[in-house]
Amino acid sequence: MNKASAPAPVPAVGLPSVFPSALEYPRLPISSYNCSNLTCDGQDKDTKKLNLPTFKWRLVIAYDGTRFSGWQYQQSTPTVQCIIEEALTRITKLERKDLLLVGAGRTDAGVHAWGQVAHFITPFNYDSLEGIHKALNGLLPSAIRVREISSAVPEFHARFSVKSKIYHYKIYNDTIMDPFHREYAYHSVHKLNVAAMRDAAKHFVGKHDFSAFANASRNDRVPNPVKKIFHFNVNEMGPLVQLEVEGSGFLYRQVRNMVALLLQVGREAVPPDIVPKILGSQDRKELAKYSLSVPPHGLCLLVVKYNEEHLGLPPGGPATSFGRHHSISKCKLPCF
Repeated sequence: MNKASAPAPVPAVGLPSVFPSALEYPRLPISSYNCSNLTCDGQDKDTKKLNLPTFKWRLVIAYDGTRFSGWQYQQSTPTVQCIIEEALTRITKLERKDLLLVGAGRTDAGVHAWGQVAHFITPFNYDSLEGIHKALNGLLPSAIRVREISSAVPEFHARFSVKSKIYHYKIYNDTIMDPFHREYAYHSVHKLNVAAMRDAAKHFVGKHDFSAFANASRNDRVPNPVKKIFHFNVNEMGPLVQLEVEGSGFLYRQVRNMVALLLQVGREAVPPDIVPKILGSQDRKELAKYSLSVPPHGLCLLVVKYNEEHLGLPPGGPATSFGRHHSISKCKLPCF
């Protein structure tokens, strides 16, 4: 097991002497996590001034969102951020207010992710990241996996450095739902006109005011409603219809509201050219005349893209950890 080493001028306060193993920290069921135990000291405050030098670490995370109340920290119910923070506090011996874990996107309850990105900071450095990577996945429930952990340059910010995000929404289009897709795809029994959906999706591409496709946000900040959609593809794979959209950013529930309208187009309830009409209205009530939202379980945050200069590794930092394969030696028993 690897030891985390502190730089010469940094006292090793709170520095774990040895990386814990999964055996030392038994994995807990999701229902046992108590987020209220973690102190809440304001999110996204990367500019907090510490007396010690800080080191930044980037995580790439996959999770099945079925049993979580989204990514964002909440005291009353388990969220992905809460559970990762609890694991990090046990490993690093730091408090939540010192880790400052920030995610690239605040996925809703029931939404999945393959490429969520987050960062946290520590007042000490690591010689190797394989130990903390193994410890994290050993502590986390099986529905959450840290796919990758790397050191990050000070300029990197998981949220504010984002260049674009790619989401998938899956629709299972058949009379009978495949039980193996029931938690990851929306079931539509209506035969969808995929060609019409493709025509409608093209109207979303480009820079638009998406006010008509945004639900009221629960936070106090008023986001810029103008977003750029780089592509919006509708792919048919047997009974699965997969919608892939890449954008500079998305408003609250924007992706699910766009998918809901495309479903209405696919059912031939409305024509493809309804999209520019609703976009031009900049009024959420206009969209409500034609479609309701779709459930969250078909949605997945696939990729978060960043500028290359923000993805570089700081000099002298440890190598990126992608996990490690286990191997066994060949059996040396004599063969008869």
